[in-house]
Amino acid sequence: MTGADPATPFGVYVHVPFCASRCGYCDFNTYTPGELGTGADPESYLAALDIELRLAAERMDNDGILRPAETVFVGGGTPSMLGADGLTRLLAGVRTHIGIAPGAEVTTESNPESTSPEFFDRLRGAGFTRISLGMQSAAGNVLAVLERRHTPGRPIAAAREARAAGFEHVNLDMIYGTPTETDDDVRATLDAILSAEVDHVSAYSLIVEDGTAMARKVNKGLLPAPDEDVLADRYQLIDDALRGAGFDWYEVSNWARPGGECHHNIGYWRDGDWWGAGPGAHSHLGGIRFFNVKHPRTYAAACARGELPVKDSERLSDIDRHTEKLMLGLRLRDGVDESDLRPGAEQVIAGYVESGLLRWICRAEGRRRLALTDGGRLLADGIIADILVAED
Repeated sequence: MTGADPATPFGVYVHVPFCASRCGYCDFNTYTPGELGTGADPESYLAALDIELRLAAERMDNDGILRPAETVFVGGGTPSMLGADGLTRLLAGVRTHIGIAPGAEVTTESNPESTSPEFFDRLRGAGFTRISLGMQSAAGNVLAVLERRHTPGRPIAAAREARAAGFEHVNLDMIYGTPTETDDDVRATLDAILSAEVDHVSAYSLIVEDGTAMARKVNKGLLPAPDEDVLADRYQLIDDALRGAGFDWYEVSNWARPGGECHHNIGYWRDGDWWGAGPGAHSHLGGIRFFNVKHPRTYAAACARGELPVKDSERLSDIDRHTEKLMLGLRLRDGVDESDLRPGAEQVIAGYVESGLLRWICRAEGRRRLALTDGGRLLADGIIADILVAED
């Protein structure tokens, strides 16, 4: 960890591993009550988390890189299952041990069904500044295929409750390309999102992950696999609707009104530093990546012994860091600096510029940035791969 630069933007991610039920498409490190067994529950998790945050602060302080978090993001799982009391306690631990910078962005994900006006009021009072709600779709048939348990209208009601509680920054997540979904289902979802007056939308194409219930259904022929052409058409439909309503894309899968961007995620995409606390959480400090043990019971036991619950770590090579900088940076609207590109890919880049998939953004100081065009977003992964292969 000693290679970290204290001047690098720094955030804290906290993983909450609990869910009431498992969605059919999900492969995150989450556990339902029936999967946890004994010795793992929200109380033991919160106690262990406080220990990890204290140990993390001590480790970073010893390395001379401890500084208050500029962003905090509580994800999962379903953080709202901890209730307002649990989330308040969680955030107090971050503030006490690591510190939270003045004006920091502090986000928590929430399941709409486990929220209420009082819940949002209390989170606002505790210091949270941003709410991210899982919506996925406004169509009941799509939610059924995804095995989501909330009612179609609840995410919109929850977003309005968060806004009424004083949250200026509210995100709604949607998933597109679910088998049985129609264009009208997507339009209905977009209409509902826009009616909620949120300032951020994340839209992800459905990926059928190995080992999930949905993958088993696709493999058995019970569900069709997502169609790439349909995904491209749906992406364009989403982009047109959001940009027509005053949003703009700043990352391939994320749109925001002016000032509504998620700064925590930008820290990931811009090679920032972060400490990931909680079972299975990943961290990055100064080119060293490490991750925690996954199961809440194993995690709690390690913390109780006074040990950081780290399972493994790796020091990224210069090539690894360059690859990640391009893979993540080129997905952002303002792309990557010309100095971040290595020799050898000039011809490939020129070809994509000529075909209208990449563009050069000229800066006043004479430097240029390479960025995707609107059309290039649909082919981002392939374009980035071609550049990396062509580089010396």
